[in-house]
Amino acid sequence: MNMIVNPVYKREMRVSSRSFRLALVLLVFNGILALVALLNMYSMLAQIRVTAEIQYGSFLDLYLFVAVLEFVMLVFIMPAITAGSISGERERQTLDLMLSTKMDPLQIVLGKLGASMSTMILMIVSSFPILALVFVYGGVTVKDIVLLLVCYVVAALFAGSLGICCSALFKKSTLSTVAAYGVMGIIVVGTYGVNQLALFFNRMPGGAYLASSNAGAGEGSSGGFLYLLLMNPTMTFVMTMLRLAGGGTAGGEITQWFGKHGESFVSRNWVGCSAAIQVAIAAVLIRIAVRALKPKTGSGKRFL
Repeated sequence: MNMIVNPVYKREMRVSSRSFRLALVLLVFNGILALVALLNMYSMLAQIRVTAEIQYGSFLDLYLFVAVLEFVMLVFIMPAITAGSISGERERQTLDLMLSTKMDPLQIVLGKLGASMSTMILMIVSSFPILALVFVYGGVTVKDIVLLLVCYVVAALFAGSLGICCSALFKKSTLSTVAAYGVMGIIVVGTYGVNQLALFFNRMPGGAYLASSNAGAGEGSSGGFLYLLLMNPTMTFVMTMLRLAGGGTAGGEITQWFGKHGESFVSRNWVGCSAAIQVAIAAVLIRIAVRALKPKTGSGKRFL
């Protein structure tokens, strides 16, 4: 209810709903997904005509491929939407006017983030009919779709909070966008690279000292660096897809990728734990953005 009466949120949603840009973005986004899905399905049907064999696993691959493509597009689009939200107001010299009203910085940040999240959720929900093409052949349940939706929303919240934080910290939209993509790249690629580097050194002679830092870890593992991947939204998405593909538990897959790690509560519930951590990080980033917007006056009060 607080978001519904938030004046910043109401204004942003009214402007976006009246603009041609939103309709164009939805058209391009879903058009790419539909084109890829139909081309993939056409190629599978053409193969059936030649071999006269129906491989139902190929239709599941269609779902996985479209879901991966959508996730990549979401991760790239969300920082671009939010990174210029506050810095754009500062460049248009309207941020000071917003701060001089009765709205506090928290309302401004949540309003901007909520509007971006609403747009992103609209894009996610509008693409689900394309993902539902696989329902014709089976293998995917409504529960899988709901779990994928939760994964998308958490990733969008994480990326959006990062973008809004950079937008509040930097004065220029270009700089804030570059910073948001840079930090996201460090989180996605850096956490994976650190684990691979730790695994490489631990597999070398005399390199098992890193693995000993993790309880239950055996020689040739990435050790405690494994838990850095909990903040990686890409790893959360991969584990969600592996659950659908019958890849076993997250802990088993991590054992194969990053060495031998002892089974724990985190490894058994990787998706839930990583989603909770990413939501917590998003809350911290929102808090940083709010503190960056608070007027710095001698008395600590705002001029109305």
